[in-house]
Amino acid sequence: MAKQPRSLSGKVAAVTGAARGIGRATAQAFVREGMVVAIGDLDADLAQRTAQELGGGTIALRLDVTDRESVRGFLDQVEEQLGPVDVLVNNAGIMQVGRPLWEEDDATAQRMIDINVNGVLFGVKEVVPRMLRRGSGHVVNVASSAGKGGFPGGASYCGTKHFVVGASEALRAELRGSGIEVSCVMPVVVNTELASGLQQTRGVKQVQPEDVADEIVAALKVPRFDVFVPRSVQAISTVMQVVPRRGREAISRALKADQVLAQVDASKRRDYELRASHSDPQLEEGDAPRQLTS
Repeated sequence: MAKQPRSLSGKVAAVTGAARGIGRATAQAFVREGMVVAIGDLDADLAQRTAQELGGGTIALRLDVTDRESVRGFLDQVEEQLGPVDVLVNNAGIMQVGRPLWEEDDATAQRMIDINVNGVLFGVKEVVPRMLRRGSGHVVNVASSAGKGGFPGGASYCGTKHFVVGASEALRAELRGSGIEVSCVMPVVVNTELASGLQQTRGVKQVQPEDVADEIVAALKVPRFDVFVPRSVQAISTVMQVVPRRGREAISRALKADQVLAQVDASKRRDYELRASHSDPQLEEGDAPRQLTS
């Protein structure tokens, strides 16, 4: 018998990196479901504009996911203004790609680790004790299909997303029986600024941020851990796990998946790469070698 979907109306959700892209689309989907939403973002002005556009009592708060005190303060403010957090979506992330691993500068790699890895860790470590006290809650970690494979030109990025998948798997096991659900979201390339200038694969087309948001909503209503977007990717992932390595690599080449992060249009990615690098407050204007990967 199919499970009855849970009602999300009135639930309090906090979404990191939600001023734009997948985070914004997710917040918007939550508002449609009647949830009360807080969006956190390093770009406080844009977050505020986004909250006003979404309506539904959405609030915006400045958040630096690389700073655990900032994450703690964000959740404290959410609870003070909206109530206990029922859902945390660890969405904030950056992707700087287009170079082989040995040519990637250390500042670029470190920044992806700070945001993509520590941003998730700090969110989990700060929200789970609050949820455990109530015996309920749902943690949603946004990873990537790149967390299930390694793609040339994006070694560090793939590594950070592998971390999110592995940590989410362990967290799910640690929380079994606690009343707290865990979901790991693994989309293919999403049509946002982050994906500008990337190659298309032959087998799987880019999805829209709204597609990811809809799957997150579905995973909250009927809880599940593996959230592939599109869902067809789960079957592909399952097959790839049982195919010998040479076969997997041949399939990847045939689908041009091995070119998605390696053969990028640097001119189309320039604005995104620059903004991603500027997410580090320690970088100064004009510090080009540390701002751009290409």
